[in-house]
Amino acid sequence: MDTALLLWSRVISHTGLFNNIKSYRDPKFTSALWTNLHRLFGTELSFSTTYHPQRDALTERMIQTSEDIIMRFCAYGLEFKDTDGFNHDWCTLIPSLELAYKASVHSSTGQTPAMLTKEWNPRLPADTMKKDLIDIDPTASSFKIILDKVKHHEKQTRDDAFDYEKQKWDKSHKVPDFKVGDLVLVSTLNFNNIKGPKKLKDSYVGPFVIVALHGTNAVQVELSGELENKHPTFPVSLIKPYQPADKELFPLRNPTPLTVPPVEQNEDKKIKKVIKERRLRGKNQREYLVRYRNPVHEDEWLAESDIPDSDKLLRRFRHERRPQA
Repeated sequence: MDTALLLWSRVISHTGLFNNIKSYRDPKFTSALWTNLHRLFGTELSFSTTYHPQRDALTERMIQTSEDIIMRFCAYGLEFKDTDGFNHDWCTLIPSLELAYKASVHSSTGQTPAMLTKEWNPRLPADTMKKDLIDIDPTASSFKIILDKVKHHEKQTRDDAFDYEKQKWDKSHKVPDFKVGDLVLVSTLNFNNIKGPKKLKDSYVGPFVIVALHGTNAVQVELSGELENKHPTFPVSLIKPYQPADKELFPLRNPTPLTVPPVEQNEDKKIKKVIKERRLRGKNQREYLVRYRNPVHEDEWLAESDIPDSDKLLRRFRHERRPQA
């Protein structure tokens, strides 16, 4: 509920309702309140895939760059003092940093965020300062000096943050070269229900055929056999091209078969306990308010026939309600 109120007060009140929201599979964003609220708004919710918590590279880069800018910029504010010896709190620097960020040109779009969202660039305080006006009051002159220093430092920290993130990304990433029909091996990093010692299980299994490409960072494969119940979409970081074994060098090499135990259906909707009962008006029928083990799911009224292990749960519920002697 707190997340929904923050969304309304900080975002929707300024921008209006969304057509689509991309987010992680956080319990706040998968709860019944959140999903039903946006179903009423007509907003489509797009969640991250099972094996890859990130949404898209552009958003992740923006978040990392913003964090780096804030850390560098606010660290400068902790040691900066004006002519009166006042030590600025880092929180007071956030509004000026936000304004500078909105007025900065992004290399990916060639435009400022303000121009893309509001179709105009904001006037910065430094642009309004006149040389013939600042001599009227020494305080105005001091304020312009502070603005000039802050503006210069903001530009320097922003450039340093962009360069740092670009070098780090380019060093560890390369553009994948997969296409539909390729044979690939899939990492078993997220296959936690494979039988046998964890240290001895295969790092990759397959080969599997790529049936679809989702952008340049995710692929969909055709899982077969005992892996059909797995999610078929994987990030490119969890797959690699399949290289057939040389039969002359390894004539007896065969793929290692995997044994995957059956997964219990609706594992995440196991009922923890019954907390309340009620009788339906005009009917000789009772419903029970149940609480699930997974806090993502909210309490729900169910008939006795819809409650698994109802005998055990209702017996415990009635025992707890019984007055103690």
